Amino acid sequence: MLQDTFGRVHDYLRISLTDHCNFRCAYCMPVEEMEWMPQSKLMSKEEILALAQVFIGLGVKKIRLTGGEPLARKEFSWILEHLAQLGVELTLTTNGVLIHKHIEQLKAVGVRSVNVSCDTLNAEKFKKLTRRDQFDQVWENINLLLREGFRVKVNAVALHGLIEEEICDFVQMTQNLPLHVRFIEFMPFQGNHWSSNQVVTARELLELVKAKFEVVKLEDKKHDTAKKYKVPGFEGTFAFITTMSEHFCGSCNRLRLTADGKIKNCLFGKEELDLLQALRNGEDIEPIIRQSVTRKHAALGGQFSPDYLQANPDAIQNRSMIKIGG
Repeated sequence: MLQDTFGRVHDYLRISLTDHCNFRCAYCMPVEEMEWMPQSKLMSKEEILALAQVFIGLGVKKIRLTGGEPLARKEFSWILEHLAQLGVELTLTTNGVLIHKHIEQLKAVGVRSVNVSCDTLNAEKFKKLTRRDQFDQVWENINLLLREGFRVKVNAVALHGLIEEEICDFVQMTQNLPLHVRFIEFMPFQGNHWSSNQVVTARELLELVKAKFEVVKLEDKKHDTAKKYKVPGFEGTFAFITTMSEHFCGSCNRLRLTADGKIKNCLFGKEELDLLQALRNGEDIEPIIRQSVTRKHAALGGQFSPDYLQANPDAIQNRSMIKIGG
């Protein structure tokens, strides 16, 4: 069991398969030209499997594959097949554009839930945000996942100047589709030009929804990061991930493994320990994992106040989101 000094048990691991992505969303990666990690610095498929086995032996019950874009990894199918044999719950976060190429394998290995990132329902705005003209393909694949019986969560970053116009359209979409739409408060990362006045809080968004729809609050489970709601009679639900306005660090059960094999005990943490190099040196990595868990701060990586209005993005030491893996 992996328990930190605040009594939190960590049984959920997010593994970044690559820092590459076929989209170019500015809030995820710096606008400046990206420098990708060389192949020699990334975990090989065998190293991913070996590290995952150690984490599972220490009590991890759920693994989420992330990126960059995980489906852009050439060995994705091999990694998925072999991780599926380890007896853990497997999930995936993706931009959705390549889902159709992997749908049969996802079904075959028992993946039941997929998160798809999509910040707008407007094709032109989508092209501007992602710098890719792929809106139709993403939505075709979301509908494909639904037809094939997957639980689909659509993640939309609440971007100021955009989400206010579209939030009710997203909620309306849940009337006839069993989608679970989640609005994520804009978070600070290296190079994404965050400022507190760009944050549209969950409370503000909920008021916009209530102006048009009747809303009921749903029960949230212990480790949920999202506060869930529903319009009565609608098939789907919507929720808010309130990282900035109301953090949920007290019940965190997550660890992260970056594409270059560093363990991060918090999305906002600056501390990283190198599991990959230790593995390549033949060292026992269990003590390193436990050391990372022990060092975990009470909240927000110890980097800024729970009052996001006081956060100084220039003082936060961290990678860009694409280098972390979400």
